[in-house]
Amino acid sequence: MSSFKSYLSKFLDENGNLAPLYKQEGCESVPADDWFSAAMTYTMIFTFVVYIFEAHLDDMQYAAYKVKDFPARVKEVVMKVDSKGKKGTRAMTEEEKKNEVEAEDDDKDGEDGLLLPRLQKTFESAQEYGVDKMRFQMFSQLYGLVEGIAFMICGFMPYVWDLSAGIYNGGEIGTSLVFLGIVTVIGTITQLPFELYSTFSIEKKHGFNKQTLGLFFSDKVKSLFLTIVIGGPFVSLMLKIIEWGGDNFYFYLWAFMFTFSVFMMTIVPTVIMPMFNKYEPLKDCDLRDRTFALAKKIEYPLTKLFVMDGSKRSSHSNAFMFGFGSNKRVVLFDTLLKQASDDEILAILGHEFGHWKLGHNLINFVVSQLYTGASFYAFSQCINSPLLYSSFGFEGNNVPTMIALLLFFQTLWAPIDKMLSFIMTINSRGMEFQADKFGYDLGMGQDLQTGLIKLCVENKSGISYNKFYSAYHHSHPPLDERLSVLIDYDKKDS
Repeated sequence: MSSFKSYLSKFLDENGNLAPLYKQEGCESVPADDWFSAAMTYTMIFTFVVYIFEAHLDDMQYAAYKVKDFPARVKEVVMKVDSKGKKGTRAMTEEEKKNEVEAEDDDKDGEDGLLLPRLQKTFESAQEYGVDKMRFQMFSQLYGLVEGIAFMICGFMPYVWDLSAGIYNGGEIGTSLVFLGIVTVIGTITQLPFELYSTFSIEKKHGFNKQTLGLFFSDKVKSLFLTIVIGGPFVSLMLKIIEWGGDNFYFYLWAFMFTFSVFMMTIVPTVIMPMFNKYEPLKDCDLRDRTFALAKKIEYPLTKLFVMDGSKRSSHSNAFMFGFGSNKRVVLFDTLLKQASDDEILAILGHEFGHWKLGHNLINFVVSQLYTGASFYAFSQCINSPLLYSSFGFEGNNVPTMIALLLFFQTLWAPIDKMLSFIMTINSRGMEFQADKFGYDLGMGQDLQTGLIKLCVENKSGISYNKFYSAYHHSHPPLDERLSVLIDYDKKDS
């Protein structure tokens, strides 16, 4: 027992609070009667509580994925869709007709193109996919917990900072860049096995991964290059603004972040994303003409319609919009063109246009800016808190600005971030229902329903879910909830 106490004392200061093994020279123990004296202890407790709560939700969702019986609630709503629906038609090229024939040979829809048999047929494989993903998620989260706690206890941050200062001693900004570079490299290395397993084991096993190892590592190199080219100047300017801004630095920092956000929203889809994927204009066809007609009808300033070669990495499908002012663009994954009919793709785009028309994109942008401004203001009130930094092994009266930022968001802001993230998830689910209603009002309700079901089939999306897990994690409502609401609209209008 005495030997255990002796071992435990290595992780405690003289006041009985958790303290890192490695501390900077000049780091003093914080007073026992100060709240910050237990900052590291409180951070670990919060980390454990969040992990236990989320692990419990994972266990409940894992149990939902283990269910063998097809959910009755899903069967009921899909039967209603089948009873009213029609199989979407589209003007296809010869290659697309060949793909359609091959798909039907592999996966018969059932009599008269009913979707319920397709969904039931893929249910077992979708459940297996969910089980594999959840096992992987549970293990990776456990690893993340162990790594995070180990780094805190060992004094990873003060050690790496001192190491960075030894490599470059020409000023705080340069040392900060070296520090972030070392942390990025370590994080990339520790996460690499998880990313490889997810991509080349789970995704490949279930028929989604199309990447080669060469493409995977090529993407990694490009991402690290962009991190250096964009992240380096960004961090340097941010630290310079905090140094220059005085007591009101939070306002100037927010203005800089606003400008940077707009800049990134502009260059990411036009410059960065084409470094990873090929974007080609959708050739003249009925879908192209109808998409532009739909955009004109709702006054969406669509200027270009692209097809992206998403299939070179995955068979998952998607569509998204980008652009400012009167220069809007829409991107369709090539996999989406093979998985849904023209009518269904238009209904999906009608849903996405609804987010724009209803102001959801603007609302989310404004909320993110308010969040950023509030976090910077809170940081400005805590930046001169030497006891907080001392509790993590730093010399509190001379803590680097970058370290102060990282510790603030890791400790004081973490509970607020979790709470706001949950609120935003709830709000996002509400916006999805509103966008569905917008698409329904355009006369696309039936095609949206069949499109959602087909995408669920093709992507092996989970339809067996725990309601608490879904409410906490999923920004989009489950399939059966969305279908039920759309069906209710039909009842009210009939």
